[in-house]
Amino acid sequence: MPRGLQWLGVVGPGVIVLGASIGSGEFLLGPAAFVKYGLTMLWVAGAAMVLQTLFNVELMRYTLATGEPVVTGFMRTKPHATFWAWVYAGLYFLQVGWPAWAGTAAGAFFFLFTKRLSGAPDANTVYAIAVGLFLACVLILLVGRRIERTLEMLNWILVACILAGFTVLALWLVPGGTVLTAAAGLFGYSPAAGEFKFIPEGADFFLIGAFAGYSGAGGVINLTLTNWARDRGYGMGGNAGFIPSAMGGKKSELAHSGFHFPDTPEEMSKWRGWWRIVYADQWGVFFTGAILGMILPALLYVTFLAPGTDIRGYGIAAALAEAMVAAGVPLLGGMVALIGAWILFKTQLDILEGIARSITDIVWTGSDSVRKWRGGDVRVVYYTVLSVLVVWGIVALKLAQPVFLLQLGANVAGVVFVISSMHLLYVNTRLLPVHCRPPMWRRLMLVVFAAFYGTFVVMWIRGLLAA
Repeated sequence: MPRGLQWLGVVGPGVIVLGASIGSGEFLLGPAAFVKYGLTMLWVAGAAMVLQTLFNVELMRYTLATGEPVVTGFMRTKPHATFWAWVYAGLYFLQVGWPAWAGTAAGAFFFLFTKRLSGAPDANTVYAIAVGLFLACVLILLVGRRIERTLEMLNWILVACILAGFTVLALWLVPGGTVLTAAAGLFGYSPAAGEFKFIPEGADFFLIGAFAGYSGAGGVINLTLTNWARDRGYGMGGNAGFIPSAMGGKKSELAHSGFHFPDTPEEMSKWRGWWRIVYADQWGVFFTGAILGMILPALLYVTFLAPGTDIRGYGIAAALAEAMVAAGVPLLGGMVALIGAWILFKTQLDILEGIARSITDIVWTGSDSVRKWRGGDVRVVYYTVLSVLVVWGIVALKLAQPVFLLQLGANVAGVVFVISSMHLLYVNTRLLPVHCRPPMWRRLMLVVFAAFYGTFVVMWIRGLLAA
């Protein structure tokens, strides 16, 4: 088993999911909620990240034990595989089929070039930049030997630079009182009001529900963790193969069904070793990075933007940068805009790859004819799916403001969490061998997880009906 810095060589899926989470909840929807409603909303993020990390660990349990992505396990349940294939493919599309991150990144690039926020008159220019960024994501996914490894390396760079940069800025620019307010906000307490304020009066639940959905990773992004873990060779995933790149990668045999291991002392020792890696990947990388990634931008946003401001719009990604420029620190404002552009571009890359990978795994598992197509080369399926997503994405960017698409997908993430957590509880307690099943307290936490997100889904739907 790895020791010391060797752990950096085996953790990886968590940093990919972390990179995706920083670019949505942590950098866009979180700041929008904090500026509008205050730092007491940090309790939502804290609770969501604890529950999501527990959820992620249970997702990894299935893949460690079988070598399959978790949606493959879902497809093994009643009524039949085709039904669940359509359900989860539809949920992937409804949540992340909108290239909202390329659109919001375009707003940050617009600010870098023009030194002002983009607005409705600049929609065509922002659209052109967004399409260019979206196509750049595709080019990156064409190179390298193993796609998962390419994303992992890029995300280590992203996470290290972003967290270090925001830490320096927060220590330099944020007053100590704001830091204490943030610490209290993790428990829903407002020092200024002297009371707990969990849900603000007159709350916009389209925003609040979206913030909850994308605190941490969010919905299908969490599910895709198991696809990346399989490709990384976690547990029985080492027997399953991986999806190689189109250029630089060689044809790889990708198994369409998983494996089990016997309950022997030797195999159980390996199982416990993999669990140590999962804990390091999820609690050490994902959870720690997600908490810091949420709190640090929040401190800066509430320091520079007036309370109650609604920053949603074409310029949401550059709102902090513009406020810093107005406050007399233009160099730092430009730095923040550059960081924002990089975060959101990289998030779009992760999201695009994740949905293509997951749909590929769904059809690869569910169709014998697809597995035989073009000599059983999974790259053909993967890049066919990717091509369809790119064409749709270019169209979708014209349909609405990127931040609206982002909020829509984030609320769908809450629905995904409710459905998939109950589905995960079933497969981990019914399909796995007894020696791999979760203890009772972890089963109860999946129920709590579903109830937590179910509450926000209900409030979002009630808000829609009342509108």
